[in-house]
Amino acid sequence: MVTMEEAAKQPITVEDLTVAYKEEPVLWDVDVTVPNGSLMAIVGPNGAGKSTLIKSILGLVDISAGRILIYGKPYPQQRHLVAYVPQRGSVDWDFPTNALDIVMMGRYGHLGWFKRPGKTERELAMHALEQVNMDAYAKRQINQLSGGQQQRVFLARALAQDAQIYLMDEPFQGVDATTEKAIIDVLKNLQAQGRTVVVVHHDLETVPEYFDHVLLLNVRAVASGAVEQTFTQQNLRTAYGGRMEALLARER
Repeated sequence: MVTMEEAAKQPITVEDLTVAYKEEPVLWDVDVTVPNGSLMAIVGPNGAGKSTLIKSILGLVDISAGRILIYGKPYPQQRHLVAYVPQRGSVDWDFPTNALDIVMMGRYGHLGWFKRPGKTERELAMHALEQVNMDAYAKRQINQLSGGQQQRVFLARALAQDAQIYLMDEPFQGVDATTEKAIIDVLKNLQAQGRTVVVVHHDLETVPEYFDHVLLLNVRAVASGAVEQTFTQQNLRTAYGGRMEALLARER
């Protein structure tokens, strides 16, 4: 078991985590430590519990057993350190608001309940949009944007939070090549600033190019560590089982 002193030095510590839906385990006895300043992919087959792990860290689902610490403390005490980019399909894109307003929502945690966003927050939000090449669309209604543009706006909202830890659930899913490059450039820039980024990812081919750490997950944690040592054929076969050969053939 990781000591509290050790956990305090790491962005995310997950120990003995079990999550069950209707008594069916979705995650079982998962242990993983996310190193400081890492760019980590969570990969595994459909139904492996990847999104559930992210939501467990954020306190969005109830856990059956185990503990999760953010720099050695429970998430509610550290939520100001964490930004989240959800799956695009989970968002109501018909909500009547523009891109700038969406990004400014990322500043609310810094303002508190009663202070309204002002010039400073607007400037920070515009800077975040500039980082994802979406500043020209600041006044565009969110439902008028393409899927890739919507994803970049939500990434900008996370950037506006100025967090230490970024959790992203399938940010590359369904986006065009231009958006994918823009996203990975932003993620690598965050890492260069010393931030920690954890991404649920499905494209095995790009894992070695995009990430330096990886968690292979299939209800249980199969392996976790640096990509060079962990992202091996043996570990992939353990995680994906009989689906591995077909998956590799499709991605080739």
